[in-house]
Amino acid sequence: MPVKISPRKLRGPWNDGYALDVHTTRSTIIGYNAYGHAVFDTARSPLGELLYRLKNRGDQTVIPEIVSTAGEFVKRWGLQFDAIVPVPPSNTARKNQPVIGVARALSEYLRVSLCEGCLAKTKNTAQLKDVFDYVKRTEILKDAFAVDASRTKGKSLLLIDDLYRSGATVGAITQLLSTTGGAQTVYLLTLTQTRKLA
Repeated sequence: MPVKISPRKLRGPWNDGYALDVHTTRSTIIGYNAYGHAVFDTARSPLGELLYRLKNRGDQTVIPEIVSTAGEFVKRWGLQFDAIVPVPPSNTARKNQPVIGVARALSEYLRVSLCEGCLAKTKNTAQLKDVFDYVKRTEILKDAFAVDASRTKGKSLLLIDDLYRSGATVGAITQLLSTTGGAQTVYLLTLTQTRKLA
């Protein structure tokens, strides 16, 4: 059953793109824990809450609700595309990768092929959530991905990610898919975005 969303248009090198909603609606510091780390009272959008449960609690049961929300939006969007391309995970230590899991289920929901292996991360990079300068993010991402052009050339692709912060990662991937990968068109769908774009 889809949850209520407030889609936001995303501008960048992709042909068209949207974030389905903000991740958090507010976050207020309420104190510090025993280790001196800030503790926040955080409220999330309905989709942000589902994504939080998936990523931070490993709750796989939320995938159908996330996918029906994303799938119904994509149908209304009216795109014609050949394959879904998930952004490779930055945290490879997770047993179940949220973006991969959602992309697999979304490909089944929309009856569109999944191009899971056509994009790969080629080097370890710093967690971009800790890097706030866009130019530094771009430098970190230089040559961080490789594309299998035999699977993307001439294709129309839907690139999917979980959280849009600055657009540096999806921008670098879109350019790679369009140039080296020879993709005809690249559309971007992110499940959520930060309230403030960094």
